[in-house]
Amino acid sequence: MALYDEVINLARSYLGPAAQKFVDRQIRAHLEIDGSELTNSDLGELAEWCYTSSKLLMNDYKAKEFSDQIRAIRNGSNI
Repeated sequence: MALYDEVINLARSYLGPAAQKFVDRQIRAHLEIDGSELTNSDLGELAEWCYTSSKLLMNDYKAKEFSDQIRAIRNGSNI
């Protein structure tokens, strides 16, 4: 599975049907790349932006958990 798809699948468990749009916006606006160009080295920065943005949509604990899960993808594990 492509890295981008892993992030989208993870995000769906937190954001439901809005996941892809949310993640695409973070990647495009902050990383300035296309989702297909996402690499493991981008995941730390993506995790930070997803945390910052998702705090507006969910409680801080869930936003942090979401961010940590994105970082776990980079490490090849699930928390």
